[in-house]
Amino acid sequence: MLKVNNIEVVYNDVILVIKGLSLHVPEGRIVALLGSNGAGKSTTLKAISGLLRPDNGEITDGDITFRGQRIDRKDAADIVKSGLFQVMEGRRVFKDLTVEENLIAGGYTQKSSATAANLERVYHYFPRLKERRRQVSGYMSGGEQQMLAIGRALMAGPKMVLLDEPSLGLSPLLVKEIFHIIRMLNEKEQTTILLVEQNANMALTASHYGYIMENGRVVLDGPSKQLKENDDVREFYLGMAGQKSFREVKHYRRRKRWLS
Repeated sequence: MLKVNNIEVVYNDVILVIKGLSLHVPEGRIVALLGSNGAGKSTTLKAISGLLRPDNGEITDGDITFRGQRIDRKDAADIVKSGLFQVMEGRRVFKDLTVEENLIAGGYTQKSSATAANLERVYHYFPRLKERRRQVSGYMSGGEQQMLAIGRALMAGPKMVLLDEPSLGLSPLLVKEIFHIIRMLNEKEQTTILLVEQNANMALTASHYGYIMENGRVVLDGPSKQLKENDDVREFYLGMAGQKSFREVKHYRRRKRWLS
């Protein structure tokens, strides 16, 4: 469904952030994109969704195709209309609008006659939003705002959703709830999802396939179950390493062999 082919992204004409990155998201699957802070995960999502320009970013090489059509030269609004929607990091709800007004705003690309049915679908997956549909969204909890951000994406009738750090700032209980809903949307709505997440354990549990980024490039990929059993992934991303001797600590970064 989505193919990113050897792209490079440059900011301000001089700063190379993404260095020949390629990935593939098959239709109906959840694919996780993992990596440390500064690895280039969010920049990758912005490149796909057409949101680089406000940050003075540009794709200088490679191409991106979605459902067989090249999208790396399209505006963000046209990409949304094609069926691809990004849920930004930090939720970004319209804080002065009510829950329902936020949701209606998310469905601006759809016919007005579909609004009522789309609202009911969102409320089916997020009953808490229905309870608070008249509440001003700025007074909601972080978890409720994350639900609202995902619900607003569903209002656009997307074929694919890009999720940027959905667990950011949430309690472990809310993280489990959010990821449960993500899996439900994939299974019941057949929504394809590209998930950027620092909670590697939850991301690999929820996804079918995973890519790991370091310094602007993909350094490791494979089925999520295999990645969870990979010794390097377990040590550097899942925190499952045993106790280290002084000699092992000294060579800790050198042993992160995919950085070479």
